[in-house]
Amino acid sequence: MGASRGISISLDGVRDKNVMQLKKLNTALFPVRYNDKYYADALASGEFTKLGFWFYELGNGGLRIELCLSLDYDINCSLGYMEAYYSDICVGSIACRIEKKECGAVRVYIMTLGVLAPYRGLGIGTKLLNHVLDLCSKQTIAEIYLHVQTNNEDAINFYKKFGFEITDTIQNYYTNITPPDCYVLTKYIGQPQSKK
Repeated sequence: MGASRGISISLDGVRDKNVMQLKKLNTALFPVRYNDKYYADALASGEFTKLGFWFYELGNGGLRIELCLSLDYDINCSLGYMEAYYSDICVGSIACRIEKKECGAVRVYIMTLGVLAPYRGLGIGTKLLNHVLDLCSKQTIAEIYLHVQTNNEDAINFYKKFGFEITDTIQNYYTNITPPDCYVLTKYIGQPQSKK
C-alpha cells in the first residue's frame, strides 16, 4: 500500500508581505543588486510578477514534505532540515514591468526570471514563463522582451525554446559584471507589430 507521491509547483503573487522573498531570491540568483524602483515595478505589475514554490506531496491526506532551504545571502543551497508542514518554499520567481510604447501599445518587460540551482530542470522556470505568456495572450499584449547577458547560453537557449529571438545587441549594458554586453530577446505574440 504505497502512497502516491509527486513533485508539485505552485505560483503566488508578490505583495508587500512577501516581497522580501523576491529580494532574497534576487540576491541569491543574480550578480546585480536591484533598487527600490525595481520592486515597486514588480509590485505594480500585479499578476505579471510571481514567486514559484516547490513541494513534494505524499498521497496520505495531502501531507506535504518539504525541504527547508536557507535563503541566506551567501546561498550555498545547503539543506537545513526536513519538516512536514503546509506552506511551500520559494525557489524561483519572475518579475515583470508593464510598459506603454510611444504608439500606445502595451508590452511586457521581463526584469528577472530565476530558479535556485538545486531546483532547475523541474519545470519551475517553464511554469513561471508560461504564466506570463498566457497573461499576455489573454490581455492581447503582443510583445514581451528581456535583456540577457551575451555569455548566458543557458538563458538564451531557454528563451529560444519559447519562441524568443535575439533582436538587438547592446554594448556596455551592464556596469559591474563581465561581459558588460547583452542581447535583447523579444517574442511577438500573435501578429508582430511594427517596432518603435
